[in-house]
Amino acid sequence: MKNIGSIHKIIAIAKERKILLNEIERNKLNQIAQTVNHQGVIAIVPPFNYCEVEDILELAKQKHEIPFLLILDGIEDPHNLGSIIRTAETAGVHGIIIPKRRAASVNSTVSKVSCGAVEYMKIARVNNLNETIQYLKKQDIWICGTDMDTKVEYTKQDYKMPLAIVIGSEGYGMARLVKENCDFLVKIPMKGNITSLNASVSAGIVMYEVVRQRK
Repeated sequence: MKNIGSIHKIIAIAKERKILLNEIERNKLNQIAQTVNHQGVIAIVPPFNYCEVEDILELAKQKHEIPFLLILDGIEDPHNLGSIIRTAETAGVHGIIIPKRRAASVNSTVSKVSCGAVEYMKIARVNNLNETIQYLKKQDIWICGTDMDTKVEYTKQDYKMPLAIVIGSEGYGMARLVKENCDFLVKIPMKGNITSLNASVSAGIVMYEVVRQRK
């Protein structure tokens, strides 16, 4: 009964907002969703509207805030991307930059995992991360890479300047050229037998150190 009530509420809101409704058979619904865990409702929406890097910097300017960006170097798991977007939105990140190739893009899985945060986060897709990093440097943005081989722990670094944090891919970390183009590197200390963290967890830890320092 609870699910039925929820569906009636969704239908009522859709009608109020003049959204077209179409009732179809469950088998067809399963085919469209490509899963049986759709809870009886699917929304057909336009493709995600990516922005330009300049739009991210303009948002920070409009808010009169120090620019705070994320650069994701080859995050391939849509669940990781969705989790990072969700945390970034709560941390006040102005925008996220992802590459067009060899990386996850914003899809239904990313949107679901982000719990809707994709609707509030500016995300730019670029052809070349290194060229974008050079552009950001010219805009006085400092580039901070996350890497286990550096000696500087993430809590020992100052993040109060205009900043873009680079998070490397799940299996390989940052690409060599991306790493070389960073202004400085930080690491998260590891105490256990496992010497790496999930990319979304690493991103969240460093993001909230920035939040802490900028209070």
